[in-house]
Amino acid sequence: MADTAPSPAGSRTRVLVVAILASFVAFLDGSIVTVALPAIGEDLGGGLATQQWTVNAYLLTLGALILLAGSLSDSFGRLRVLTWGLIGFGAASIACALAWDPWILVIARAVQGMAAALLVPSSLALITTAYRGPARARAIGTWTAWTGTAAIIGPLLGGILVDWATWRLIFAVNVLPVALTLLLMVGLQDSPRRRTALDLPGALLAVTGLGGSVYALIEQDRLGWGNPAVFLPLAFGLAALALFVLREARTSAPMMPLGLFYARNFRYGNLVTAAAYGALSLGTFALTVFVQEGAGFSALEAGLISLPVPLAMLAFSTYFGNLAGRYGPRIFMTAGPLIMGAGFLLMLAVSPPLNFLTQLLPGLLLFSLGLAVMVAPLTAAVLGALDETDAGIGSAVNNAVSRVAGLVTVALLGTISGGSLDYSGFRQTALATAALFLVAGLIAFLGIRTPERDNSPA
Repeated sequence: MADTAPSPAGSRTRVLVVAILASFVAFLDGSIVTVALPAIGEDLGGGLATQQWTVNAYLLTLGALILLAGSLSDSFGRLRVLTWGLIGFGAASIACALAWDPWILVIARAVQGMAAALLVPSSLALITTAYRGPARARAIGTWTAWTGTAAIIGPLLGGILVDWATWRLIFAVNVLPVALTLLLMVGLQDSPRRRTALDLPGALLAVTGLGGSVYALIEQDRLGWGNPAVFLPLAFGLAALALFVLREARTSAPMMPLGLFYARNFRYGNLVTAAAYGALSLGTFALTVFVQEGAGFSALEAGLISLPVPLAMLAFSTYFGNLAGRYGPRIFMTAGPLIMGAGFLLMLAVSPPLNFLTQLLPGLLLFSLGLAVMVAPLTAAVLGALDETDAGIGSAVNNAVSRVAGLVTVALLGTISGGSLDYSGFRQTALATAALFLVAGLIAFLGIRTPERDNSPA
């Protein structure tokens, strides 16, 4: 692959399409898996812990290694790293489909997360390199909207496959978008490269720290905080995370350059990301499992009730991306989480027998609108705060923050819900979700600033 940047006239649209498709498989996997969690737990055993680890094994390696992937993207070329990620993701998806034991599935999901770590930062960095100014905000809005179609297809397809065939097919279908993306990448020129050293010790510390901490958070609900199998991994994990931060501050080639956080919007944007995406992961996980295990919905019905979210993203993300490019991101990053929190507060009305139209749909519609208001402005604000040369690592850091936040909140689900996602447990979880969204909105209001207008050519 050539080391030249895509030409503005000839390649920007194709770069955008490849970026959308490369991210599509990662988003499809996230949306399609959730509706299958009860079926996976029933088939392989292990109850809520199996469901948590099916999600968290993926988020663990994705969140820890996406930082290293940002450096790989800048060093070896974004299209080349995308190729590695797509091939690895397809192979791991097949392994997930063939899993016969909970831990085999967890290991395969961890490998799948490693591959997914190569996809999202590289695809977003392609966009930030190819586009400038308001056009960049529009492109990110388009990327957000079209990758959101994975969230439309995922729950419906997952529900159909689980109810009419087997949960194993939800992983096998990933092979199709992977193959299509690889085909479209043929002949496309790569972005400029910036050789950097790879922070492998930092990556090891991140994986160790997150792994130990998340294991403790999940298992404490079953074993208790006083059990050595809980407090020792927690202490070891926290120590590894502290060493990770210390190393990143001192090494000459960090995979998470702390200097990026000197940029105000990057710093506060990532705090908003942590609170909002932690709430998003917690709330959507709890909702999808609750309607199946607590309210008796089928997997297909669970997929159908999630439709307002991706439809709102598809309909409004580009629109709010344009508005953020015109008026600045602060108002949208403040209003979006507050609207989402209000949506989950409305869901506190759930009671048996569950009436979807009156007890869940109003809150889902409000939540979906808030998500569309926030996502594109948040992404544009975080990446727009950095120089173009830091686009890969900046995207990786922001994605890592979102994944790790979701990792932690899902791990705490047993504690928040009281160990069961029945009506009472879901109400407790919805209240905690709303509180996190409120925190995200307050951080945005206090911390985000409207940047100076970029008058560079679109």
